[in-house]
Amino acid sequence: MEFGFVDALKLIGALGFFIYGMKIMSEGIQKAAGSGLRRILSMMTKNRYMGVLTGFLVTCLVQSSSASTVMAVSFVNAGLLSLVESAGIMLGANIGTTITGWLVAVLGFKVKIAAMALPLLAIGVPMLFMKKNKIKYIGEFIVGFAILFWGLAELKHAVPDVKNNPEILNFLGAYADSGFLSNIFFIFVGTILTIVVQSSSASMALTQTLCFSGIIPFEVAAAMILGENIGTTITAELASLPANVHAKRSARIHSMFNIVGVSWAVLLISFTPALEGVRAVAMNMLGSADPYTAEGAPMGLAIFHTAFNLVNVLIMIWFVPLLVKLAIKSVKSKGDMDEEYHLEYISTGIMATPEMSILEAQKEVAKFGGVVQRMNGFVKELIVEKDSKKISKTLARVKKYEDITDRIEQDVADYLAKISEGEMSESSSLKIRGMLSIVGDLERMGDIYYQMSKGIERKVEKKVWFTPEQRNNILEMFEMVEAALNTMNENLSASYSSVTLDKAKELEMALNKYRKALRKEHYVNVEKGEYNFQSAAVYSDLFNSLEKVGDHVINVSEGITGEN
Repeated sequence: MEFGFVDALKLIGALGFFIYGMKIMSEGIQKAAGSGLRRILSMMTKNRYMGVLTGFLVTCLVQSSSASTVMAVSFVNAGLLSLVESAGIMLGANIGTTITGWLVAVLGFKVKIAAMALPLLAIGVPMLFMKKNKIKYIGEFIVGFAILFWGLAELKHAVPDVKNNPEILNFLGAYADSGFLSNIFFIFVGTILTIVVQSSSASMALTQTLCFSGIIPFEVAAAMILGENIGTTITAELASLPANVHAKRSARIHSMFNIVGVSWAVLLISFTPALEGVRAVAMNMLGSADPYTAEGAPMGLAIFHTAFNLVNVLIMIWFVPLLVKLAIKSVKSKGDMDEEYHLEYISTGIMATPEMSILEAQKEVAKFGGVVQRMNGFVKELIVEKDSKKISKTLARVKKYEDITDRIEQDVADYLAKISEGEMSESSSLKIRGMLSIVGDLERMGDIYYQMSKGIERKVEKKVWFTPEQRNNILEMFEMVEAALNTMNENLSASYSSVTLDKAKELEMALNKYRKALRKEHYVNVEKGEYNFQSAAVYSDLFNSLEKVGDHVINVSEGITGEN
């Protein structure tokens, strides 16, 4: 059967369908998650061993390692899992996917998760029209989940029909001499086969069928199964294409884990009687037929597949930190837009004493101040930038940083609440109260900058322009806020007991005075008709918003000294 241009378009369309499902699913998770889901996930994956168990159970449930690995990549993309936690899930998924081989060997059928796509859409789509945001976001997640699996199913239909025409692979029997080079060749065949049918479970079932039909011998099928373990990594790599750098690294960990495992396994089956061990387990322990016969081959392959993945997990689980380091080195970050914010100082848990924990939190709060100051620079850039691509990029960056401020406030507040549960001095208690107030002010400043960016975006869309005087006045006010933020961040980085408010108050008074003068001049110019109403409205919003930022800036310094 020829594979024409229309077929190629169908294949690309199905791939787009799959990636779009992953995107919707990831966005739904980000919106719906909040701190609740993150806490549940962190409990399920609090160490790599629990992560392995989680990956195994999820894969057994949905009968697809692709599902588990794509979900892990999606969770990393949403910032819900760390790389180490996602690695555990992927290790577990590799054991879970062996269940399909047992189902085929024992029952002769495979549970198809794609059949659940339409029922999931029936549940998810009505949720999109609910008034309550939480329900709407969960609906988005369910719809994305359904589209993702629908996309996987469409991919299988869109590729050349290898699965239903196994005679295409008849020629492979001629190359089966069971030597090392022969095994390498069939590992390559297994890899290509899995990439084509887009499912290691499907290619595993096909390999068992080929073996059962007598087309290929047991030794060749074992090598193909090793290749299928490499081929399945393509799904996670595809899922990471539209995602951030951490999701790409998560997929890379999955690839490295399987490639390393296949490397030692091919040496084992080529130069040791490892497959004789599989034969012994099949015949003596399970009472199955000889795997080297057509009748016993499916059960023998299921045993081999499970044994390989179990041993590989038991070996590789000790090297997860090394895999994470290699993934970070091999997938380089493209800068701010590619990085998800993560806590740098307080991610390792509570320190031995409340005072030490407070010191760690103080470092994180100081870093938070730097994040907010960068937002001031981004929004200032929007005032003067004329290139539409650069404007879009900067707007996206402001949104990203606003999300970051929400995340930091939640994480730091949770950490400070945990510290408060222990016994501490009065001064430590005051510091914690001050820091809770500070992170609240910093988060609100992030919100203000985001609202300012949306106002500027509307101004650009409607082609509303500032006069040179308006632009200069706003830029001058940004400079004044920048100076106030510099002082705030100096105070945040200093020892709290040594901070004084003199300079901060002076800058705050100057900012208020300047805003007052701008407002007075603004009303006069509006009366005179010096500039149009739309321009006047955006201009007024901006200088009022910058004054509000100034109010929060002084609140931060007052929180440091305990005067607020």
